[in-house]
Amino acid sequence: RLMPELPKFDDEDLKSYGDEEEELALSPPAALMSILAAQEPLLENILECIPVGEFAVIQPPSDEFCLVLGYLLTWKLTLAFFKAASSQLRVLYSQYLRRTKSLNKLLYHLFRLMPENPVFSGPTSEVPNKDTKTFFTEELHLDVK
Repeated sequence: RLMPELPKFDDEDLKSYGDEEEELALSPPAALMSILAAQEPLLENILECIPVGEFAVIQPPSDEFCLVLGYLLTWKLTLAFFKAASSQLRVLYSQYLRRTKSLNKLLYHLFRLMPENPVFSGPTSEVPNKDTKTFFTEELHLDVK
């Protein structure tokens, strides 16, 4: 709930940018970026032996699962922050992500985590002969129990 409110604070400071000739960049919230910076090398260690095009199977009760989930949830917060920002701020934030290569690392990790066939194995009440349900066609409920 808090993430959409944060870009308003950068909007006030946006007027001070723009007089310089160099390409400007503005960091998304430092707390999020520091978490991503700490998680990226750990995730790289987990996924280093898996080439892009193949996928890693990470079992839920493991430490690796918690790390990957934390990384993806951190990106979810970052993207919620971006969504609430004005277009001018998005340009500055994206320049920062380009310089730090964080978005490249996210895509690289996603392509090694995403299953080849994302079949949804959740509870279904429909006839099994209907269209196959995937993670892209069904709504996921991420309630923590």
